[in-house]
Amino acid sequence: MLGKSTDGPVSRYINRRISTRITGFIIRHHIPITPNQVTFMCFLLCVLSSVSYVYGYLILAGIIVQLASILDGVDGELARATNQTSDLGAFMDSMLDRISDVIIISGMSIYVLRTHGYTVFIELVIMFALSGALLVSYIHAAGRAFLKVHPLTVGRIPSIASRDVRLFIIFIGSVLGFVLETLLIVAVLSYLYSIAKTVEIATNYSLIMTLRKRN
Repeated sequence: MLGKSTDGPVSRYINRRISTRITGFIIRHHIPITPNQVTFMCFLLCVLSSVSYVYGYLILAGIIVQLASILDGVDGELARATNQTSDLGAFMDSMLDRISDVIIISGMSIYVLRTHGYTVFIELVIMFALSGALLVSYIHAAGRAFLKVHPLTVGRIPSIASRDVRLFIIFIGSVLGFVLETLLIVAVLSYLYSIAKTVEIATNYSLIMTLRKRN
């Protein structure tokens, strides 16, 4: 209930301190809400944040993004605490997270294009921010699917671009009013992490296979 070993730094030191209290409140007061319903609520919050970006309410959009990030931990905590974990629930959570990432970055991109105009640089920033966010999620999923390990458990490269980190950067950048700069930071961090972690996994492949055989 207190989290997962693969939690990013924002989840571990900020989000879980709040989400576990929300989960505990739900359990203590027997509130009739399921983990899947919490997952869908997080998705709706992400849609609301995207709409807020489109209409220029940056501070509101950023706050909603961080709120969604915190609640994103509640569904898993609630599922583990009440023994409601399921493969379908994990699948839906993962898919809605990816769709939410696309929706949030799309809303930010529309705001940037409206306020800064179209340039090749802005187009590249948007493209790499969106693809980078999806790439980080893919490398984690691919590691679990093909190597049977979470990439964060391999090597020493820290979680500098996990979803909790990206959403927190978006929250801070939006509140400060630097949306384009925020997209650039997300793009750079996502690609740096993905490339570095891929190299790290490749160089540690023999060790990964050895540990798998022992287990």
